Amino acid sequence: MSDTTRRNLLLAAAALPLSGSLAACGGLIPQAPPSNLYNLSPKTTFPPSLPRADWQLVVEEPYAAGGLDTHKIAIYTNPYEVKYYAEARWAERAPRMVQTLLVESFENTGKIVAVGRQSVGLRSDFNLKSDLREFQAVLKDGQATPEIVIVLQSKLIAQPRQQIVASATFERRATAKNTTILAVVEAFDDALGKVLRDTVQWVMTTGKKDAA
Repeated sequence: MSDTTRRNLLLAAAALPLSGSLAACGGLIPQAPPSNLYNLSPKTTFPPSLPRADWQLVVEEPYAAGGLDTHKIAIYTNPYEVKYYAEARWAERAPRMVQTLLVESFENTGKIVAVGRQSVGLRSDFNLKSDLREFQAVLKDGQATPEIVIVLQSKLIAQPRQQIVASATFERRATAKNTTILAVVEAFDDALGKVLRDTVQWVMTTGKKDAA
């Protein structure tokens, strides 16, 4: 037997127990189950009295604190600790999702010349800046089902003069019908839908007054 053949056999033999060990370890490593992805819906209905906007709007991504700037669905059981629903995630990070739904809601009015994200390079007449201050389920002692709390603080900024035209805070709450994640998501959709409607109506009305 040549030295080369002997060396190859020894290397192959040495690799066998190592491969077995890796396979054994792989079987012991816990595999996280895939998360269910959830999305919320834009607002589609508005009062006929909603003013027409003959100007362009950029909707910037809302700022959110670290505990809310995530794909995870937040729940508070006390004022000091944020937890998350297991095996459930938003389809986008929460502030990004809210930005998407705001843009779609403005488009659904059919009464604005142009609206888009800052990244599309839209030359805007107004920018909508906002802070997503609350976007979570809250389950207090004694509550049977969680309450959804959404707070969006908004500023309308006229361009190009970079002047804050007005600011407003929109807060909505909704109680989940039961403790299932689907019921929680439906309550999120209910509360956020009202915040979207309030924000769109406020921007359209305020922008018209300033443009005039």
